[in-house]
Amino acid sequence: MNPASKYKIPRHNARQYALQAIYQWQLSGTPIQEIEVQFVKFHVTKKVDLDYFKEVISGVVKLQHELDKQIAPYIERAISEVDPVELAILRIATYEFVKRLDVPYRVIINEGLELAKKFGSIEAFKFINSVLDRVARQLRAREITPEIKQ
Repeated sequence: MNPASKYKIPRHNARQYALQAIYQWQLSGTPIQEIEVQFVKFHVTKKVDLDYFKEVISGVVKLQHELDKQIAPYIERAISEVDPVELAILRIATYEFVKRLDVPYRVIINEGLELAKKFGSIEAFKFINSVLDRVARQLRAREITPEIKQ
């Protein structure tokens, strides 16, 4: 068994719940701690990496402005005009690019695309792919550069 595979489903589920929690936070302005309690108590039903879920949602909220600064150059509109689902996906992925160097950039992009396909509009995955590819090239250049040379 691949050691990374034991994290795959629980982390995937953590990202799905994180997307829903961040989306709720963005729309309601409810403190993320309250949303976390609601999710843990009422919504988290699948096998999930609960620590990862908590880290991501608190990290996205704490670093929101820094994350938005990383995203903004790669979108052609104001952050406030980005669809809330797409914005939540971009913030989660950018948080992972910045703070979770143990997660390969390809995994982060793939997870963002999966979330966009499941929760976003029909064309959301194209937008997400375009933005995350460029953010990754900026934030994970050392990881990506060896692949480009091959």
